[in-house]
Amino acid sequence: MSKQEIVYNVKEEIAMIQIIVGAKGKGKTKILIDKANSEIGAVKGNVFYLDKSNKIMYELNNKIRLINVKDYCIETPKEFIGFVCGLIAANHDLQKIYLDSFMKIACTCQEDISDVLDKIEMISTKFQVDFIISISINENDLPDTKKQNVIVAL
Repeated sequence: MSKQEIVYNVKEEIAMIQIIVGAKGKGKTKILIDKANSEIGAVKGNVFYLDKSNKIMYELNNKIRLINVKDYCIETPKEFIGFVCGLIAANHDLQKIYLDSFMKIACTCQEDISDVLDKIEMISTKFQVDFIISISINENDLPDTKKQNVIVAL
């Protein structure tokens, strides 16, 4: 096995959280959709895109499963975390989950976002699922422990 193959295999085993932040209407959803569509060819497992509606259905590659979280009567952050865990339990080959409008679909607020993101990070590590999250928040308002995960700030 070459050095490059070893590095690649190690990177494959590291699950991650990537965050896109910015005020409402700045273009986070477009970036998230473009990222999902551009990465689908390199993904070996399933890819889910969780949103608050079905509005973007025709913008996503047909290999990406769009899930309208509002259809499942989720009302608290704990219910949202349980929902995500259920998706992972039912889909062992799930590789990436894109979360759009995070505070709305996770039923959380700015004050509680750190706890919810911590739980998502634990899930990501335990089950080796990558999470790419868009949050309508300024980067400065994001908890300091999560700023290292920001890939785009608008």
